[in-house]
Amino acid sequence: MNISDSLNFRLENISPILYVTDISISLKFYVDILGFTNAEWGDDNFTCVNRDNKGLYLCKGGQGSAGTWIWIGFDGEILELHKRLKSKGVTIKLPPTNFSWAFEMQIQDPDGHIIRFGTDPDDKQPFADKS
Repeated sequence: MNISDSLNFRLENISPILYVTDISISLKFYVDILGFTNAEWGDDNFTCVNRDNKGLYLCKGGQGSAGTWIWIGFDGEILELHKRLKSKGVTIKLPPTNFSWAFEMQIQDPDGHIIRFGTDPDDKQPFADKS
């Protein structure tokens, strides 16, 4: 018997909770730059930002530590996303790179969390993980 046989429940959602030092600075990043929407019930200590029915919780001074890594898969043009984020002064940790698992880029939020944006690999671009 594996564990899933003995647990009878359905997952509704999985949302990371990110440690932040200042909610207003984080909201400028997630809402103004990345296009998320802030929850109406949010306050200066805890909130949730959502985009396309996906969300992240932001918690001031608790529930985690800086440096969390988050994968965000999307269906869009990664080179255009890179260009726009770079023009807005976002810290780019890895420019768009075509791997066998995804065409991805990595950015850093104001609290040091790394966000990996990825799309399907691009067969027209060279792969970074192949000679």
